[in-house]
Amino acid sequence: MKLIAGVDIGNSTTEVCIGDLQPDGSIRFLSSASRMTTGTKGTEPNVLGIKSALEEAMDKIGRPISEISLARLNEAAPVIGDTAMETITETIITESSMIGHNPSTPAGAGQAVGTLIFLEDLETGLEKVPYLVAASERHSYEEIAETLNRYHKTLDICGVILQADEAVLVENRLDFRVPIVDEVRHISSIPAGKLAAIEVALPGQSVRMLSNPYGIATLLGLDAKETRAVTPIAKSLIGKRSAVVIRTPHGNVREQVLPAGEIHFYGEKKLRVNIDAGAEKIMETLEDAGEISDIGGQENTNVGNMLAGIKKGMAEVSKEPEESIKITDILAVDTLAPVEISGSLAGETCMEKAVGIAAMVKTKQLPMERIADRMKRELGIYTTVAGVEAVMASLGALTTPGTTLPIAILDMGGGSTDAAIIHADGRVKTTHQAGAGELVTLLIQTELGLRSRITAEQIKKYPLAKVESLFHMRLENGAMEFFPESIDPRYFGHVVLLAPEELLKIEEDLPMEKICAVRREAKKKVFVCNALRALREVAPEHDLKQIPNVVLVGGSAEDFEVPEMLTEALADYRIVCGRGNIRSQEGPRNAVATGLVLSYRG
Repeated sequence: MKLIAGVDIGNSTTEVCIGDLQPDGSIRFLSSASRMTTGTKGTEPNVLGIKSALEEAMDKIGRPISEISLARLNEAAPVIGDTAMETITETIITESSMIGHNPSTPAGAGQAVGTLIFLEDLETGLEKVPYLVAASERHSYEEIAETLNRYHKTLDICGVILQADEAVLVENRLDFRVPIVDEVRHISSIPAGKLAAIEVALPGQSVRMLSNPYGIATLLGLDAKETRAVTPIAKSLIGKRSAVVIRTPHGNVREQVLPAGEIHFYGEKKLRVNIDAGAEKIMETLEDAGEISDIGGQENTNVGNMLAGIKKGMAEVSKEPEESIKITDILAVDTLAPVEISGSLAGETCMEKAVGIAAMVKTKQLPMERIADRMKRELGIYTTVAGVEAVMASLGALTTPGTTLPIAILDMGGGSTDAAIIHADGRVKTTHQAGAGELVTLLIQTELGLRSRITAEQIKKYPLAKVESLFHMRLENGAMEFFPESIDPRYFGHVVLLAPEELLKIEEDLPMEKICAVRREAKKKVFVCNALRALREVAPEHDLKQIPNVVLVGGSAEDFEVPEMLTEALADYRIVCGRGNIRSQEGPRNAVATGLVLSYRG
């Protein structure tokens, strides 16, 4: 008995397959296993994850890993994702804070314009002067309401700004009705005596005047130059339920444009393109440059620093000189990123255009050889680097029932999208392109402004629902799900993710519809666009209509909506497309590991 292990090291997971070589040369598959990849794909720390996966697979058949005769590794090219900002306009307030909002707990409704005055200074107020009263959290809501009621008899109090989360409590105790904005964290930064405007929208609506630069100009009496300067402020308030804008004199608002920079392509042609041109133009320039030997960026710019950082990071983990590290492919997608406005009252941000980039990094020395050497030393298993991922995935995909040659595969993993086509005469063409699941996670986190990357990863993987009562929830497709027993009250009123066996609460206050839209758009930008790019590269004469069928393999093929997106996108080319079912039992997983075992027979 000769046991052979196929080992597929991915960006996210390491998969193994154990096969038994029979006397007649055939392979009998015994078991498989999967573990999280340890370290960066293609580096020596991967060995720890490989060992764990091999131990699990061998435990299933009751054998020690020392009985493995041969381990065969895939060739792996690390892929690193990052973002480069495009045309960022940063609003800087040099004298004082100018903007604040809290969308969830205001009170009252309407707009108010007046001179700012603190609660403790009301005795210095003048008659017939409209005032916006600011109260810090050192005053209780009873004290604030009592003071406002007392001075309202002599002063024109048209609005209130609170530091604490107490707008409704104060409103309930007032003898008059005014808009109240609360949770303005940096209330001490508010400059007394300045002209300001506040707005509170009705429930279910958002501010209209203060999210419009001309509305701000109307309320605060701005000229054309000043109106242009407050445009980023108006943008940051779009969709908010409450807002504060304070006018600072003497031209204290200025704009600073940060350079996004150029990407330099070194291929058959040496071309360059500015990030400002957008993702579509970047990808067109990449294609025009022909076969790429390296990609760099303009020095001292966002994209230049990002690409240089990727090369430096890979040089550190690969123990090779930085000049030998080459970026051979990128995937660029347009996105939006929240940019914080300096001098804000409550950490306000406005959404600015950005470009998300996944880059494929290759080193001069194949890092898998070092992994093979370390496996021989530490595990005592003879190990070889056996084949290109896409070819191995194709061999594994052929174990899916209903497939035959010619066959094309799409292997969508965490960092890259591999495509290959095997023709009936045995000819093989492959491509290995940057961009897959990790870039989708990055786009979701960026566009939704999530603090946790884990939350973004979960949003990518699971469908959404809104818990609308203790006994029912509304699913993202509009259907209602009812429960005979009460849902945990912690989930009431929250958007949740429908993970297997549990609900995962999303802590950020985001509408379910927005999360769903961002998730689907991110997947279309990365998975669908990159799949078409990869298939076109391997198709005869680059004509997709000459590909008869496509088998989807890899972790992303298990996604609950990506295969349907790809099937729809490929329907125009009359391509049969669906998830693989490796060895009739693994689903789309384990294709590369299975192919590595099969390829041992030649």
